[in-house]
Amino acid sequence: MLTIVSPAAVVFAVVWTAPPVAQPAAAQIDAEPIRLLPAPDVQQAALPISPVNVYANTMSGVVSCPLCELPPRVYVPNSTAGTVDVIDPLTFKVIDHYAVGFIPHHIAPAWDMSALYVDNEGSSSLTVIDIHTGRPSGARINIPFPYNLYFTPDGTKAIDVVERLQRIEFRDPHGWNLIGSVSIPWPGADHLDFSADGSYLMISTEYSGILARVDVVNMRLDGYVRVGGLPIDVKLSPDGTLFYVTNQGRMGVSVVDPVAMKEIQFIPTGRGAHGLQVSRDTKSLYVSNRLEGSISVIDFATRTVVAKWQVPGGGSPDMLQLSPDGTQLWASGRYHATVYVFSTVSGELFAKIHVGAEDHGLTYFPNVGLHSLGHNGVYR
Repeated sequence: MLTIVSPAAVVFAVVWTAPPVAQPAAAQIDAEPIRLLPAPDVQQAALPISPVNVYANTMSGVVSCPLCELPPRVYVPNSTAGTVDVIDPLTFKVIDHYAVGFIPHHIAPAWDMSALYVDNEGSSSLTVIDIHTGRPSGARINIPFPYNLYFTPDGTKAIDVVERLQRIEFRDPHGWNLIGSVSIPWPGADHLDFSADGSYLMISTEYSGILARVDVVNMRLDGYVRVGGLPIDVKLSPDGTLFYVTNQGRMGVSVVDPVAMKEIQFIPTGRGAHGLQVSRDTKSLYVSNRLEGSISVIDFATRTVVAKWQVPGGGSPDMLQLSPDGTQLWASGRYHATVYVFSTVSGELFAKIHVGAEDHGLTYFPNVGLHSLGHNGVYR
């Protein structure tokens, strides 16, 4: 039986001064939630033909073998509890629960998807999960304060986002030796994504309103753009030309040109815009609005919000994951000890699953794609 948990706390967001970007009032989006049918994953309209789609390898909806032989699982790190809950997505039931390190934030699939890593920020360690058993393998990797863990698109470097020390560390993903370190001179280094060719990355600094660009090849800071507010999650557009950045302070999503290094558009979505997920057909971008308990759907072709899905009774959707076939959107409920499951066909919330305290960067595994960029399951 699924457990519905009442809200445990009221969450406040600090709104920083936003840059002078012309935009419609966010309140209009919040006051008029909409749902358009057919849903984004089944629309007949197509994007203009582009020579590039960085997510082309994720569009099949089919997990490649031998990973296809593994039972599907959703792994949920509970930051305050220091535990991981394992959910069977076929039954929506928690089937396992175990302790890891202190303050686990995200669960990152390895670049070759051979293991899962729980980043225990408070313990300065990674707990290694065996993908065959779904349980800790017994191995522990010691790296400083991992808030987030990524892998370069070519698989040659792991990146430890050391938010506490305002830097990112490039490491050998096999022996975990330090290759290089880049200082991020603004507080709150959080989430990142890579350019289409993998030569640079864009990383948010939550408490500074800055999106920084880092040269991955030479491992050095290469520029920045001020977007204001509280930037969080970062996602490259399917055609590889723009970066989308959630802004919890400004209540929407910044669209950033990484060549001109400027914000070219701001899309209001809802209070506490936080996590991002690209739809399986790569036509839409799902946005979790953590402070109002909703999901907004942005159409990549028009860069507008075309639907909004509510958590009945309120909630705090945080990080997002998509089922392999693209019909289910999974969201951790950061302040409600709950995982939410939405239908991407109807926008309906059809499951609430009780988990541990402050569930954060959950991952649905195995999933589609040739390789993982880490985080809580970003594939190309």
